[in-house]
Amino acid sequence: MRLNGKVAVVTGGTRGVGAGIARALVEAGAEVVVCARHPPEVPVKGAEFIPVDVRDPDTVHRLFDDLPRLDTLVNNAGGTPYRPLTAADAHRHARVIDLNLTAPLTVSLAAYEHLRRARGAIVMIGSVSGSRPSPGSAAYGAAKAGLEHLARSMAVEWAPDIRVNTLVLGMVRTELSHLHYGDADGIAAVARTVPLGRLAEPSDVGEAAVFLASDAAAYITGASLHVHGGGERPPFLDAATANQQQGETT
Repeated sequence: MRLNGKVAVVTGGTRGVGAGIARALVEAGAEVVVCARHPPEVPVKGAEFIPVDVRDPDTVHRLFDDLPRLDTLVNNAGGTPYRPLTAADAHRHARVIDLNLTAPLTVSLAAYEHLRRARGAIVMIGSVSGSRPSPGSAAYGAAKAGLEHLARSMAVEWAPDIRVNTLVLGMVRTELSHLHYGDADGIAAVARTVPLGRLAEPSDVGEAAVFLASDAAAYITGASLHVHGGGERPPFLDAATANQQQGETT
């Protein structure tokens, strides 16, 4: 799965998952541009940084106007604070939707001509929050559900010139994990809820992105690839009293 000679853009590629994706693309041989509002504290070796606010269409269009070509776009920029629905008005929640849904559409449209000429690929970074209830981040979950649907529609409209797929992420261990899961003990406890026994690393997501960008995925479009370690163990399995005796079978 080599990407030698390919050019890739990763939005929000300066830290966490985005930096992991950028590193994996560089290691696969691609020329990588990462963009975000602020420069990285720890630059991704081999990647070029360009300051861009993906919510600003003019800035986004300038980014792609200045590129000689583009083969892969990874729409990774996004996120949300913890915010119960009643803690803010609809306008504040709409800003989350703007960042996580409208901005990827803005970026994809700006990159369209480059990608069409290169017969390139778009990788959307989705979330399991888009397919299950997300209390405290309902607007984010709604945006990610919309992003996955947008990707499937793009895949049909833009075929056969551009492939569009989604990586649906579960919990990922990054430098900000403590803000979501607490201290090391909290992170370990959360990891035990994942069937594979650990949170994903940014490199796990990066390798999946390289696959979807590569010729190995040449016939894959409109797909959602789950990178979640098997998902979440259903709570009823631990709550149910039936068949908990050792050796009991049905």
